[in-house]
Amino acid sequence: MRIKVIVIGAGIIGSSISRVLSMYENLEVHLVEKEADVGWGVSKATTGIIHPGHEEDFEKHPLRAKLCAEGNRLWRRWTREMDIPVRWPGELMIALDDRELKNAERYLEYAEKNGVPEVRLINRDEMLKLEPNVNPDAAGALWAPTAGVINPVKAVIALIENSIDNGVKLHTESQVLDVKIEDYKVKGVLTSRGFIEADIVINAAGLYSDLVSRMAGIDEFAIYPRKGEYCIFDEKAYPKVARILHPVPTEITKGVYVTTTPENNLLVGPTAEDLPKDAREDNSTSKEGLSFVLAQAERITRTLPPKSKVIRTFAGLRPEPPMGRWIIKFYEDPWGFINVAGIRSPGLASAPAIAQYVVKLIRNGLDIKLVKKRRWLPYRRSIVSFRNLNRKEQNRLIKKDPSYGNVVCMCRMVTEAEILEAIRRMRKIGVKTVTLDGVKFRTFALTGLCQGSYCRLRIARIIARELGVPLWRVTLRGEGTDYGIGDVKALLKESNFYEE
Repeated sequence: MRIKVIVIGAGIIGSSISRVLSMYENLEVHLVEKEADVGWGVSKATTGIIHPGHEEDFEKHPLRAKLCAEGNRLWRRWTREMDIPVRWPGELMIALDDRELKNAERYLEYAEKNGVPEVRLINRDEMLKLEPNVNPDAAGALWAPTAGVINPVKAVIALIENSIDNGVKLHTESQVLDVKIEDYKVKGVLTSRGFIEADIVINAAGLYSDLVSRMAGIDEFAIYPRKGEYCIFDEKAYPKVARILHPVPTEITKGVYVTTTPENNLLVGPTAEDLPKDAREDNSTSKEGLSFVLAQAERITRTLPPKSKVIRTFAGLRPEPPMGRWIIKFYEDPWGFINVAGIRSPGLASAPAIAQYVVKLIRNGLDIKLVKKRRWLPYRRSIVSFRNLNRKEQNRLIKKDPSYGNVVCMCRMVTEAEILEAIRRMRKIGVKTVTLDGVKFRTFALTGLCQGSYCRLRIARIIARELGVPLWRVTLRGEGTDYGIGDVKALLKESNFYEE
């Protein structure tokens, strides 16, 4: 008899859980997401750091400390299996003076307690050898060589594509309205697209996890949004940094990071601004916030690129739970409900280990015997990046498929073939509305110097052509974000749109 499981939230936590649950043949897994595509909530706007685990207080937050260190190790296998772009540059915690260098010693102790390898204090000379673009007046640093950096949305996409290949069902544009309970047991979830039966409901709803928990009759915690603002520079802007840089943390935040993304952009941020509960959609940026992150970045680097080279600013919201404690637990009342809530930093780094921890809750807490699949597919391949191929490989692809010869996004050198593949993959996993942002996150088109001013219309035309819809029905992010707006579209008739 198959056990039906619903995972609420297709972010980095929910997608990791769905992948691990897809390993078991007696589970029927449904992944429910309110947005038009996956990874668009908390996961979308983070620093993308795979933290080693040496910044987690093992006495104050033992679960966070344990799962972060485990997650960092698991990501090395997961990125290989699913062909996820990743860098492992290591991390320098910069101490600007001797007092900060002394404070950094406690993180060396955390590293030893948490089993994080090779962490050590280094002096100024070794620091400058590891990172020439660090503040030369800094006293030294704590070096953690196992830190990595990843594109979080691409990671979510990879996890979900792999999950779908292993039998998971994705439900996008499906907002959870209620959790049905009968006789103290979970019976399913009511969504904006109908009711889905379930024996187990796993709440990984990020900023909304406290609201979902209350739907199940569990009112144990409240989630507050913490805003982080970022600046990202053009990929041709120099100097960059070779390592992940950040200051010695405070009680509130790990501080402003300076890092180079897997796509070769310098990224600076975030701030840490606590917002009221009703500000869960406030992803606005501010002059003060952006000025702050740039000023903080200047303190720990030798030189930043000119501010004129910033091509985009953005803000993300992180779910801040009470006392910073993750809520990962199963319930006997109602039986079958599992909270995976308040997963603040280092949630991204810990995601694979959190997923395995949830399996233990199902197996031990709910006393369910799980049967592994004999044929479970661990592998998934990324969309071929034309720009990363040599000329011979590019010519071979163009000969095989001429659409590789049509470069649509000039800044990032993204071809029509890659856009078509992104559309195909969105439809394959069950995304109901193919969007411009969906193409952007899968191909990295629209993210270059011009931020889509050249290619956005061209990509929208390709989407319209492939879906057989008028151009103005193409959206940026789903319903209510139509690309065509105003009265101009009224001048065109759908019947002769393509002829004109």
